[in-house]
Amino acid sequence: MKYKRTILISFLVVICLAAAFFSGYFFSVIRLMSWEVFVSKPADEWFKPQNAIFFDEDQLDPKDIAAFNHVKNIIENEYYKEVDFREAFSMAIKGLSAGLKDPYTVYFTPEEMKEYLEGVSGNYVGIGVSVHMDENYLLNVADVFANSPAKEAGIKKNDKIIRVDDEDVTTIRDADLIVKKIKGDPNTKVRITIYRPDENRQIDLELIRRYINISWISSEILDNNIGYIHIKQFDDDISRDFEQHLNSLMARGIKGLVIDLRDNPGGSYYQVIRIADRIVPKGLVVYTEDRDKNRQEQYSDERELEIPLAVLVNEYSASASEILAACVQDYGKGTLVGTKTFGKGLVQEIDMNFANGGGFKYTKARYFTPSGRSIHEEGVMPDIEVEINEEFKTTPIEDIPHEKDAQLKVAIQEVMKKIK
Repeated sequence: MKYKRTILISFLVVICLAAAFFSGYFFSVIRLMSWEVFVSKPADEWFKPQNAIFFDEDQLDPKDIAAFNHVKNIIENEYYKEVDFREAFSMAIKGLSAGLKDPYTVYFTPEEMKEYLEGVSGNYVGIGVSVHMDENYLLNVADVFANSPAKEAGIKKNDKIIRVDDEDVTTIRDADLIVKKIKGDPNTKVRITIYRPDENRQIDLELIRRYINISWISSEILDNNIGYIHIKQFDDDISRDFEQHLNSLMARGIKGLVIDLRDNPGGSYYQVIRIADRIVPKGLVVYTEDRDKNRQEQYSDERELEIPLAVLVNEYSASASEILAACVQDYGKGTLVGTKTFGKGLVQEIDMNFANGGGFKYTKARYFTPSGRSIHEEGVMPDIEVEINEEFKTTPIEDIPHEKDAQLKVAIQEVMKKIK
């Protein structure tokens, strides 16, 4: 058995110059206790598990520990001003998670965790955009809601939000934390700076927050009795709403169906499974695997959709959207039309069991489609690839006239081919 020597770095370690390599900002820190602090308590107190940080021998080089101590000593004794080592230590923890280069794994300080929980549980007061982190860790506008402050201010799809109330948010790696800064009390001002790539310029805006009433799903009947259901996001009630919309369309005699998942960033894992259950035959819908290859499988029952189906996707269809699209594709239940999806095939959990009140959102497993495909960083290729019209590249899906929507036209044609 391989012998591992445990290296103990006592209580308040601190540090981290690391993340400059990949995130563009500098995590510094470190503070090992002074001798005076060490002798102020019985020695065995410092060696309790909760007061120490352990690494196996093959995880750290002793030279790196020496470098760690050297930097800490410089900061402590020669840095030009006093350092708040508590804050520095929080940044060190952030550096540890940032070093994973996973935009979905992030440490929340106690203050950030409180804000995060308030944002999840509170009413939605904001500017009316749907966002996600892009490949450069910038907050990208995926959708602009109708009748919203963002819409009225001229914010467009694909704009990048880079400052909120004059704070640079390009160094924040968690979309939820930035969104929380944008949200606030109704009728209050928020200053937003966006970067518009296609014009290569920054735009400063001042918006008034207000209540945003969002309907995450809509439906209608198109020409030739083709049903159309647009799902913007998989919220906690979407499977119930989907069932209601589908039943209503079926009762009105639709002969085929188009489900639009374009610009849908995802949402509830269990809600999308329920929707897939309504569409595909009995069998595996999706499964996850953790680092030890432990597998959790989700299945559908016998009930399935019995009319021709097409599913619209694009580069902003992510996560739960990709689960549904890939499941439909694997079972051959419908035709995927559009462009390759985003490629987020990871499962996150939040650990709030922190004595300091902080939290840690981390990636725990990967999604796999029924056929065993991993969609992470790969995306789902549509069966028929169709680009959206150039004039609508930055237009929210709901604002594109159906008669001018090249992707929707092809989806309707595919459904029509299969109607008996």
